[in-house]
Amino acid sequence: MKIITLHTAIDLNKLYHLLQQKLNPLFHERRQSDIDFEVELKDDTIEINGPEIYEGFLFSITINGTELLITRSEHYVDDVNALTLESILNDLFNDLSGNHGTDLVQEG
Repeated sequence: MKIITLHTAIDLNKLYHLLQQKLNPLFHERRQSDIDFEVELKDDTIEINGPEIYEGFLFSITINGTELLITRSEHYVDDVNALTLESILNDLFNDLSGNHGTDLVQEG
């Protein structure tokens, strides 16, 4: 699990809508690929998956105050698409934090 602190309060629905709007266009731009990922809101968790090519979720994100708790699927850690998504997520999280920046609290 990876824990990122945004230093600002974040709303789960706001994050969900941001990912729905920006994740696929940014992925298409960076990878020059037409693969689409699904962003789903399940209770208190956002899941990102690619059901056409992956089993299960690629990323699962929950919020704890100003922290994002991010679980990566252990099956796709070295997959180029998952690595690209992770880079995009990090950029979007940094944008969400505004001038506060982000801190990686834990990764493992």
